[in-house]
Amino acid sequence: MLTFILQRLLGAFLVILGVVSIVFLLIHMIPGDPVEIMLGESASSADREALRAALGLNLPIGVQFQNYLYGLLHLDTGISIHFRRPVTELLLERLPATGLLALATLLITLALALPLGVIAAVRRNTWWDTGAMSFSMLGVSIPNFWLGPLLILVFSLWLGWFPISGRSGFASVILPALTLATGLVAVLSRMVRSSMLEVLGEDYMRTARAKGLPPHRVILHHGLRNALLPVITLLGLQLGALLAGAVITETVFSWPGIGLLTIESIQSRDYPVVQACVLLISVTYVLVNLLTDLAYAWVDPRVRLGSGH
Repeated sequence: MLTFILQRLLGAFLVILGVVSIVFLLIHMIPGDPVEIMLGESASSADREALRAALGLNLPIGVQFQNYLYGLLHLDTGISIHFRRPVTELLLERLPATGLLALATLLITLALALPLGVIAAVRRNTWWDTGAMSFSMLGVSIPNFWLGPLLILVFSLWLGWFPISGRSGFASVILPALTLATGLVAVLSRMVRSSMLEVLGEDYMRTARAKGLPPHRVILHHGLRNALLPVITLLGLQLGALLAGAVITETVFSWPGIGLLTIESIQSRDYPVVQACVLLISVTYVLVNLLTDLAYAWVDPRVRLGSGH
């Protein structure tokens, strides 16, 4: 167990280091000068050079990268160029909003995907199956940047049920979470259906039915539990995709989370904030995958942590 975790942590460290290095180089290659954005075109050359020196942007790229890595080793993500505040404070302010959105999305995903997948498998080749899979195909085909404005148009402008944008109470999280959950439900429900179809024909399922157990107990306790193995793995991978999708969704709904902060920082060329946001998303993605591996082994005792990895 300890060896497995150490191996995973080492791999996670290398992945995060690679992501940090690539993002640092790419963000510095993007055209545009944060100093000009902050001071405007009318600023004098002396003022620009003074601010550039104060922010450390006059140093060679290699020196800036070394300073950045040195700061990360001391848990210092730097000072925001645009907000003139510690980056950690900005992340802590935006993190609860993103966490709430992710939690709401996960709950909606599980509440819809599991029943759809199970019903489609149990009622195979019926209109239940066709309807559930048609919904999943529709969900995976609609991008977030199109679905979000559509939901705003229908449920906010026409019906007036939910706020148009921003974070103002529980109702404001429904539309962003539904936008993010639609694609996840589509993928997850198809995986649940596929896994359930394989499980329904197993010998232990026939044995459970022969014992006279109620159908719902056979399906949920014996069938769904064993069908969850590949579903858990897929869910872990999809949670990483959820973080990437949150960047678009938070921008569409002006949701004050990490995704919106990332877009705002890219537009203002706020290097430290962009790097910190990407680092946070990368670390979260890696941790989710680690927890997914552990959960996979916990659900099926036959899986050995040292094998297959």
